[in-house]
Amino acid sequence: MVGMSAKVEHFTVRHGDVTIAMSRGGRGRPLVLCPGLLTTQADLHELTDLLRRDHDVVSFDLRGHGLSSAAGRYSFEAFLSDFRAVLAEVGRRGLPSQPVLVGHSLGADLVVHYACEHPGAAAELVLIDGANPVPEPFVTEADLPEFRAMFDGLAAWTRSLEGTPRQLLLTAPEALDLNLEVDVVRSEILGLYRKIDAPISMIMSTSMAGDSGEGRAPWRNQNWRAGIERLVRDRPHISVSWLDAGHGLIVTRAQEIAQLIRGTTGRRNS
Repeated sequence: MVGMSAKVEHFTVRHGDVTIAMSRGGRGRPLVLCPGLLTTQADLHELTDLLRRDHDVVSFDLRGHGLSSAAGRYSFEAFLSDFRAVLAEVGRRGLPSQPVLVGHSLGADLVVHYACEHPGAAAELVLIDGANPVPEPFVTEADLPEFRAMFDGLAAWTRSLEGTPRQLLLTAPEALDLNLEVDVVRSEILGLYRKIDAPISMIMSTSMAGDSGEGRAPWRNQNWRAGIERLVRDRPHISVSWLDAGHGLIVTRAQEIAQLIRGTTGRRNS
């Protein structure tokens, strides 16, 4: 058992035109933590510290996030190529066994795609509020003005983070385009689950679109739950835990998520 002050190694991996910042620390079962869009290693420090008590945890920043460099291209495939580079570097450094792959939001989608491409490479998958085969897209043409305003509103926040480990180098239009692309990716993700040979556990939020009873939020939350119900009908061995939380649960409910991960890792789906 290691404490919060456990030694953490910081290093980088060069991948194409980007440099990916990585960290490794802890002792126990290997685990790779993949953050989501607009989330950095620094944001996830509480969860990472908790997991390092009984896992050998590798974390990293996606391109354009945190301590990783900016890039000329931000797309799902570009982020997936970063994740491949991270796992290749993990492999070069040596692990006693295949890692548990944990991903949040976009990171969960990256984990599913990687596990589908690399059979046997993951011991287990823990997917947190992402990789959801929702029945309907979240961002329709009618929703675009709302989402543009939301991402434009993040500009002042991102400026306040410049030069810190939590900085975000993507523009608002780039972030919106990624959300639109993820909608397309998730429309095809159900078939990928059928090709994965590792046990899968999911930790989902009940209010991923917020808890407002007005506007499109109730429909978006219903669509989110319907996607998981659809997945479990198709893949009944997937274990799902629901937390009464929003999409930021990986930060706001870090202790509960760490407990759930400890409870799922090492347990084989029957």
